[in-house]
Amino acid sequence: MPGLEEARRLIAAAGNIFVLTGAGISAESGVPTFRDAMTGLWQQFDPEELASEDAYRRQPALVWEWYLHRRELVAAVHPNPAHHALVALAAQRPFTLVTQNVDGLHQRAGSAGVIELHGNLFANKWLDGCGRCNEATALPGMPPRCNLCGALMRPGVVWFGEDLPRVARYRAEHAAQHCDLCLVVGTSGLVYPAAGLPGLAREHGAPVIVVNPQPSALDQTADIVLSAAAGACLPLLWPPQPAPSAG
Repeated sequence: MPGLEEARRLIAAAGNIFVLTGAGISAESGVPTFRDAMTGLWQQFDPEELASEDAYRRQPALVWEWYLHRRELVAAVHPNPAHHALVALAAQRPFTLVTQNVDGLHQRAGSAGVIELHGNLFANKWLDGCGRCNEATALPGMPPRCNLCGALMRPGVVWFGEDLPRVARYRAEHAAQHCDLCLVVGTSGLVYPAAGLPGLAREHGAPVIVVNPQPSALDQTADIVLSAAAGACLPLLWPPQPAPSAG
């Protein structure tokens, strides 16, 4: 694979690595995209019309049911070798893992401290909550409501038109500015502000490695482009640590 050995050399020499993952790494596990989730009853809807605060306020039961459907689809898939390779990397050196994905597969594989720029599909939060809303105050329903103030529970993801969580964005930008190397896995480089993070790392002197089987918007500015699936490529980039010898 062209560029593989140079990528391995750069990774081995890097003291602190910044990793950004996108939909491509999840697709290798079979995680359905927005469009893929529009099957059966949902074929009549535009997914972008179901992923906004306005849509939720208009039809909370419908949007809540669609997210339950998506949760069922994602719960049925499993982390792939790329997810597990990043767990192995964390055992060898400091690195920060930032993801645009909401499926929680990095955590299910064993990664800790994942920065989720777009939230988590399996998390919940409150719409116009009173500040005392929590799982204990939630009345069952489609969707649940707070029994103290009547606020709606909503999926803990970033909807269209919403800003990224401030803390997650700050932590991601700080990590990009202070890394020795940036590794981009399975992202098209089209969705901002996440797509600007590799450029931020490069501005501060870090080489950028892109792993993606398809061309991406980041290829022209990357130092190395590995045109391969993440599950096949990542396990080759850092060999597993040898087991300690007995006695």
